[in-house]
Amino acid sequence: MATTIKGPAIFLAQFAGDAAPFNSWDAITKWAASLGYRGVQVPSNDARLFDLDKAAASKDYCDEIAGIARANGVEITELSTHLQGQLVAVHPVYDEAFDVFAPAALRGRPAARQQWAVGQMLLAAKASRNLGLSATISFPGALAWPFLYPWPQRPAGLVETAFDELARRWRPILDACDEQGVDVAFELHPGEDLFDGATFEMLLERVDHHPRLNIAYDPSHFLLQQLDYLEFIDLYHDRIKVMHVKDAEFRPSGRQGVYSGYQPWVDRAGRFRSLGDGQIDFKAIFSKFAQYGFQGWAVLEWECCLKHPEQGAREGAPFIRDHIIRVTDKAFDDFAGGATDPQQIRRMLGLT
Repeated sequence: MATTIKGPAIFLAQFAGDAAPFNSWDAITKWAASLGYRGVQVPSNDARLFDLDKAAASKDYCDEIAGIARANGVEITELSTHLQGQLVAVHPVYDEAFDVFAPAALRGRPAARQQWAVGQMLLAAKASRNLGLSATISFPGALAWPFLYPWPQRPAGLVETAFDELARRWRPILDACDEQGVDVAFELHPGEDLFDGATFEMLLERVDHHPRLNIAYDPSHFLLQQLDYLEFIDLYHDRIKVMHVKDAEFRPSGRQGVYSGYQPWVDRAGRFRSLGDGQIDFKAIFSKFAQYGFQGWAVLEWECCLKHPEQGAREGAPFIRDHIIRVTDKAFDDFAGGATDPQQIRRMLGLT
């Protein structure tokens, strides 16, 4: 059934900082509400805003956190576990680059880091349950990504083995999330082994279509891959549990295309933009989400190579609000109808 999407909401990860109002839970939720947001998506790794260990262990703490948010005018939409999920599966070539996402004591210790990441995902499931949330948005990590382009020729079975291992690592996490009633919604993202529908299906098959393996929809990553982000909704709407509203543009030239020539973000053919400044057809996206009865929130993820984040946040709330469709509870031609008469129906069909 068609459903009115909840929103607008905002992902706080790109705004949290050491200066007010971005350095405390009370202040940042007041800031978000002052801009017109009704929900906030919380980076579970940022201790300035949220204590994941305490949230997993204490329903009282979760009630306190949620109560502060409600008093300030917003609800918690989801916990983000992007950085912890990333560390569930890391190819050794990225060990040093991704070490920054782990506690200092674990850096240079990949096995311990991976074990910690799994523990974090289990904590997030418990914390989400304590907060009354139904999903966490995350990354799956990557083992096959360095071999994305098939040159040099990949040995037969390399990709399959990588996805078998990814499934082995995530299956226990998915089972634990199922016990807590929480979905894992992976943001399909370049740099992850799950970056499009085909790769999502590869993992889905290996975990026996686990009910907790789901999708966080973000059209910006699909535009930059030149994937049909509208048909994606038609294909996978039953698995989409989280929605990021993020804009992007793709401007290929004679010099660069999808891979963008190692250029900085401002000079790339494909780049992220603030809402309304890019090429994403959000009217069509919101129509499809309303049509398929999406039950979640429309969450701004601000990333832009040009615009200041505070301007992007200020413009984002009315943009999302104006795109949310209040679904109708009646057909537009009801005025021309009448009461249903079974005998009339039979007469009209020539059955009597």
